[in-house]
Amino acid sequence: MTGGMADEVIHQSTRLRLMAALDGAAAGDALDFPRLKKISGATDGNLGAHLTTLEKAGYVAIEKLPVGKRTRTLVRITSEGRAAFARHLVFLRSIVDGDGGDPGA
Repeated sequence: MTGGMADEVIHQSTRLRLMAALDGAAAGDALDFPRLKKISGATDGNLGAHLTTLEKAGYVAIEKLPVGKRTRTLVRITSEGRAAFARHLVFLRSIVDGDGGDPGA
């Protein structure tokens, strides 16, 4: 089995960490912004930028809900995102297993 290609959207370390956390959530469950901030160690602005990148790729869905005078941001992995993450894990496993991620190996 070959590893295919890296998903450059997911490959960045903060986005990889976010996708792993979202993939690990129960099907359909969302994680909120403060939880993702803690998981990623990112600042508010940096986390927002990474989530926007993942959303533009179709890998996450972001929902903003009013809670009193504040907004609660919830993030869910999409089916497309779950599939892309699984493919990227295959790529990473191929590197670990020694074929270097080379599709022709």
